[in-house]
Amino acid sequence: MKFIILLLAASLALTPLTLSAKNPVARDISHLITKEVFTGYLDVADFIDQSPKVTITVMPTKADIEEYGQQVAKSLTGSDCDRDGKMDDNPTCNAVFYKLWLKYAR
Repeated sequence: MKFIILLLAASLALTPLTLSAKNPVARDISHLITKEVFTGYLDVADFIDQSPKVTITVMPTKADIEEYGQQVAKSLTGSDCDRDGKMDDNPTCNAVFYKLWLKYAR
């Protein structure tokens, strides 16, 4: 089971998420993150790392089924940077951080 988790983590790290061709829309979450909390983040990577985590279940690939059998379950865990309950891709997290930075850095 640990091997499956490592395999999933490695494949997620090596595979860029392309959710849409549109630019990410950053929600205004300043009512959830105060200036004091925001200034505590070291950088965008720290912001993403400390964001709430969301786990989703995904369909196993044909290779997964061949290697582990029909009972294999796959899940991915990622950050919810805009606090909407859905996993966000890196451009969305960057956009949320940038919007907060523009609001609080001035």
